[in-house]
Amino acid sequence: MSAASGLYGRRLAVVLFNLGGPDGPAAVRPFLRNLFADPAIIAAPAVVRLPLAELISRIRERSAVDNYAVMGGGSPIVEETEAQARALQGALARRLPGAEIRVFVAMRYWPPLIDQAARQAAEFAPDDLVLCPLYPQYSTTTTASSLAEWTRRYRGPGRSRTICCWYENDGLIEAHAERIMTTWERAGRPKVRLLFSAHGLPRRVAEGGDPYQWQIEATCAAVAERLGGGWDWRICYQSRVGPLEWIGPSTPEAILATAEEGLGVLIDPVAFVSEHIETLVELDRDYATLAKEAGMEVYLRAPVVGVAERFIDGLAGAVERALVKNGVCPDGAACPEKLSRCGRRQALAA
Repeated sequence: MSAASGLYGRRLAVVLFNLGGPDGPAAVRPFLRNLFADPAIIAAPAVVRLPLAELISRIRERSAVDNYAVMGGGSPIVEETEAQARALQGALARRLPGAEIRVFVAMRYWPPLIDQAARQAAEFAPDDLVLCPLYPQYSTTTTASSLAEWTRRYRGPGRSRTICCWYENDGLIEAHAERIMTTWERAGRPKVRLLFSAHGLPRRVAEGGDPYQWQIEATCAAVAERLGGGWDWRICYQSRVGPLEWIGPSTPEAILATAEEGLGVLIDPVAFVSEHIETLVELDRDYATLAKEAGMEVYLRAPVVGVAERFIDGLAGAVERALVKNGVCPDGAACPEKLSRCGRRQALAA
């Protein structure tokens, strides 16, 4: 039985999880406090973690407010995620005629928060739920944190399935390849190195069985293959903070190394599906300035996949496939056994 025939006359709730972001200057410090108070971000007892979160949020508030000012004072991530939710709801309605479908937005650190989405979904009283984090690559610091918070908050009905990762989703890969090619062609096809830039991760987390880095590498390889031969491409990681050692090379290091070779860069934000501070400020301002100061003549940045038709259709396909599965499953190939903290493996062990 197909998912479409099985859902006729039923209610389907799809929940899209994302990080969230402050909606104005006054929200910056409480947003940062919520972020650093998460035990998935700072692994310490609450008696240590909560005062530390307060301290970090106070120290970083001023610079963060200045950065968000570049985007008009707040992050566009909520508006962009809501646009993705509307597009996905439309795509699912076409795929699953006869089902009543609602897509909910659940942000981890700033409204609309997960508890609000959980109440709204419970009021909808779905027969089926699909939980879909908008982090294509699974990490204990992002996906696992959001899903754990959902489990604590949701008290409604419905048979639940979870898409723990979708790092090789065909729509995701196609959308990245299209964004890269369009950016390159509009610039006149200059000679550039393609840098896939992903959010960084502390090395101890990556070496502790977290699948994020492995999945990033798989996504990048798939996009490069879709682009075809002839591309000089590398993987790098941005947004490094704090004293811990992070996986590398960092995006600034990769930019400087490329400049030394006399090449330009085209940066693809491979781990981000919506525009926010890491793309609009870090990539478009900070790293662009770094490249210019290093003498780089060509600095290009591909847009995020956003509401690209291929991306939304790929996400709808992932939701449809999840409906004929059980529990927590990847949309695609499972992680190798060495990655002990992958989403499905953790769910099976629970």
